[in-house]
Amino acid sequence: MEVTRRAILAGGLGATLGVHGTVRGRTARRCPATVGSRAGASPTGAAADARIGFTGDVMLGRSVDEHWRGPNPAGVWDGLGDRLDALDGLVCNLECTISDRGERRPNRTYYFRAHPDWAIPALEAAGVSFASLANNHLLDFGPVALADTRSHLAEAGIAHAGAGPDRETAFEPTTVEIGGLDVGVLALTDQSRSYAAGESTPGTAYLTLDPRLARTRRVVDRALREVYEAGADLVVASLHWGPNWVVRPAATQRAFARWLVDRGVDVVHGHSAHALQGVEVYRGRPVIYDAGDFVDDYVTKPDLHNKWSALFELRIREGRLAALYADPVVIDDETVHPASDEAVESGDEAATWVRERLETLSEPFGTTVERAGTGVRIPLDDCRS
Repeated sequence: MEVTRRAILAGGLGATLGVHGTVRGRTARRCPATVGSRAGASPTGAAADARIGFTGDVMLGRSVDEHWRGPNPAGVWDGLGDRLDALDGLVCNLECTISDRGERRPNRTYYFRAHPDWAIPALEAAGVSFASLANNHLLDFGPVALADTRSHLAEAGIAHAGAGPDRETAFEPTTVEIGGLDVGVLALTDQSRSYAAGESTPGTAYLTLDPRLARTRRVVDRALREVYEAGADLVVASLHWGPNWVVRPAATQRAFARWLVDRGVDVVHGHSAHALQGVEVYRGRPVIYDAGDFVDDYVTKPDLHNKWSALFELRIREGRLAALYADPVVIDDETVHPASDEAVESGDEAATWVRERLETLSEPFGTTVERAGTGVRIPLDDCRS
């Protein structure tokens, strides 16, 4: 029988901490990975089937806001409607505030804010179940815009975590129902220390994401314990981390991701670099080091092809984490398109590049990457790592 997540946090079955805070030995986590089900599955989760989408940065401000503020907010996801509708839910990083209020924070270079009249309907049309707020733009327009963002999302029934009116709230995880599963999510960032929530001041769940640090271990374990005690079937860590414009995770990021899985996390959902990075399968659980950008108006860097990324999809079959799919997408004219869309001029080139990029960047982790339509499939039943 697989050890419970609560037992893992308690340090059972070899999950003891070494002198640098890393997990010494292997916890008895099941591989291939299984999940429970709120829909009455057996203890092994045999009845659970779900399709959960993951994207990188969703930035609806600036010219995206200007372009889509009007009667057709769903148009920002042009051509992706069928793919999004096929998902049971979508997890994203919301890289902007949603508000029509607030003042620009001094001494910042970029300011991202989207009007709620179109941004909330757009997120609803995409089927967003959870939006991470732990990033470096939630305070761009001050505390009032941050509060508005949380309020608008809550009114729309979109779960969120990673920012709040104080430190305790910012670090609170949440649980959301997706496809008959209770999905627990914690959201953290190591970007923009000045945006960190204080004891009684608003901000983000800022934390140095290094498992060697006692405070980091303490804060993360507290959040995970809340998720586990809530009875989550699947646990996601959404991390806005690392420097911009890099294509390989640092050794500390890899160590932190593996430590999270050892502590009971099932999916590591990374974002922030504005570029696709590789995927690692660790103990049957996917680590998406960086999902790239999903929609934005950022500068194009030809050497990084930052306008080409993917819609990731975790497929759970009969209670088992079966595979991670990546469907190539293209950002053009403040809109995200499927690379397979014949109307997308660079679609074939983009799809080929995304497939090859993911294969190349995942190869150092020993990840199997298979062709699947215009995208790729990463099986999650390899238990060698």
